Amino acid sequence: MRAIALGSILVLLLNVVATTARAADQTAVDEATRAADRWLKLVDAGDYKQSWDTASSLLKNAVTEDQWAQQVGTARKPLGALVSRKLKSAQYATSLPGAPDGKYVVIQYDSVFQNKSAAVETVTPMLDQDGQWRVSGYFIR
Repeated sequence: MRAIALGSILVLLLNVVATTARAADQTAVDEATRAADRWLKLVDAGDYKQSWDTASSLLKNAVTEDQWAQQVGTARKPLGALVSRKLKSAQYATSLPGAPDGKYVVIQYDSVFQNKSAAVETVTPMLDQDGQWRVSGYFIR
C-alpha cells in the first residue's frame, strides 16, 4: 500500500513538473511572439536601422548595421507593402542549427505582400543576455 501511495505521489509530482515546464514554454512563446510582432513593424515600415538596433546581440555580432539594412532591403523591397500576416506556428527551442544553445522561439507567419501573394516569414527571437526577447534571425521564402 505504501509503495502505491509513493508511486502515486511521484506520478503527481512529475505531472506538476511537466505542466509547469509547458506553462514556462508557453510564456516564452507568448513573450517572443510579441517581441517579433513589434520588430516586424519596424521592418514593414522600412526602418531597417531601428530593426538592427533592437535586434539580439547574436544578430548584431553576425552583421553590421549597413550589411543588415542592405540584406533586408534587398529581400523586402521587391515584395512591396505588407497586405496581411497571420501566425502559422511558434515553437520553443533551446538548440538550433548554427546557433549557440539558448532560449529561442521559431515563429512562422503566412504573409501576403503587394507583389507576392504567398510568403512564409520566419522570425527567430532569442532570450538575450539582458533577459529581453530580441530577434536573432529573419528569413522570407
